[in-house]
Amino acid sequence: MTTKSAARTGFLSNPANAFYMLLISTSVLVVLGLVMVFSASSIHAIDTKGYALAVALRQFVFLLVGVPLAIFLARLPLKTWNVIAKSGLVLSIIFVVLVMIPGIGKEVKGNRNWIDLKVIDIQPGEFTKFLLILWAGYLLARKENNERTRFSVIALLAPGFLIVMLCIMRGGDLGTTSVIAAILAGLLFISGLELRRMGIVTAIGFAVLAIAIATSDYRRARFLVFLNPFAPDEYKTFGWQPAHSLLGLASGGLFGVGLGGSRQKWGNLAEAHTDFIYSVIGEELGLFGTLGVLVLIGILVYSIFRIALRAQDPFSRYVTAGIGCWIGIQAILNIGTAISVLPVVGVTLPLVSYGGSALLTTICALGFVSGVALRDNEVSKELIRRFAKK
Repeated sequence: MTTKSAARTGFLSNPANAFYMLLISTSVLVVLGLVMVFSASSIHAIDTKGYALAVALRQFVFLLVGVPLAIFLARLPLKTWNVIAKSGLVLSIIFVVLVMIPGIGKEVKGNRNWIDLKVIDIQPGEFTKFLLILWAGYLLARKENNERTRFSVIALLAPGFLIVMLCIMRGGDLGTTSVIAAILAGLLFISGLELRRMGIVTAIGFAVLAIAIATSDYRRARFLVFLNPFAPDEYKTFGWQPAHSLLGLASGGLFGVGLGGSRQKWGNLAEAHTDFIYSVIGEELGLFGTLGVLVLIGILVYSIFRIALRAQDPFSRYVTAGIGCWIGIQAILNIGTAISVLPVVGVTLPLVSYGGSALLTTICALGFVSGVALRDNEVSKELIRRFAKK
C-alpha cells in the first residue's frame, strides 16, 4: 500500500471525518444555493416583487429558521425521535389531506400541493418525505428487534407509502410522488429484501408510473419530449424548458459566462431558480461549477451512509440511510431533468434550489443525521479532543 492510499484509508477510517464531511458539504451547498438562487431569481423577483432580492431573502429566512432547528433536533434523544416516528404516517396523511380541503389547499400551475398560510405558502409533500422515513425506520427497527411483527418488509411499508403517494398524485404532483416511491425502494433494498422480490416491486412501480403518465395528456407529452426537446413540433411547447436548459449548459463552456451573466434566466427558462437551477449554475459557472456541485452532493451522500453504517441502533441506521437515499435520488432526478436524460418531473436540487419547505425539511433531516453521528462515542471523543486542544 502506497503512502497516499494509506493516508486516504486512514482519513476515511476516522469516524469524525464523516461528520466533518457532512457539515462542510452541507454548508458549501447551502451558501452556493443562496448565491445561485439570488442570481437565477433576480429577474423574476424584479418582475413579480419589484426588487431583485425578494426571492433570495425568503430563502435566507428559511435558512435562519432551519439551522437552529436542526441544532435542536440533533440534540433530541432517541426516545423522543421514536415517539415522533410512531406518528410519522398519520402526520403525513394529515398533511396531504389538508391540501385537498378548499380554502386551505392551494393550486399552483395545475398542481394542488400547497397550503396557503396567508403570509407564506408551504408544501406538505416535502415534510412527508422525512416523516415517512422516520416511520419506516421505526417499523424496520422493530422488525429487526423481533418486536411483535412477523410481516414482510413490503407488507410493513408499502401500504402506508401508497396511501400518501395516492393522495399526493391526486393533487397532480408526480415529482414528489416519484421521490417518495424511490425512497420506498431504497428502504426495501437497505432492509435486505431479496433481489427477486425487489425486482418485482420495481417492475410494479414502473408499471404504475407508466399508467400515471399514459392517463394524462400533459404528463405523457412532458415524458416523451425529453428524448428530443428540439423537435420542431415540440420545441415551442413542452420542449421549451429542457431545450433552454441544454442551451444554458452548452453556452457555459468550461468556466461559464460569469456569475449573474445567465441569459436563459431572462424569461427563456421557466423555474430557473427552482427545478432548473443546475442549468443556471452550468451557464454561469461552467462545467467546473456543475462538477463541483456533483462532487459536493456525492460527498454529502457518502458521509450520510458512512454515519448510517456506524449507527449503534437499527432505528438510527435505517432513518439515516433513508435520508441518504432521499437526497441522492432527488439530486439525480433534478440533474437528470436539467441535462435532459430524464423527463421533467419538477423536483428541487437539495439544499441548492429555491424552496422554503424543501430547504427547511432537508436541513432538519441532516440535523437528525448529525445527532446520530454525535451519539457515536468515537466521534464525541474526537470532537472533545480537538476542541480541548484549542
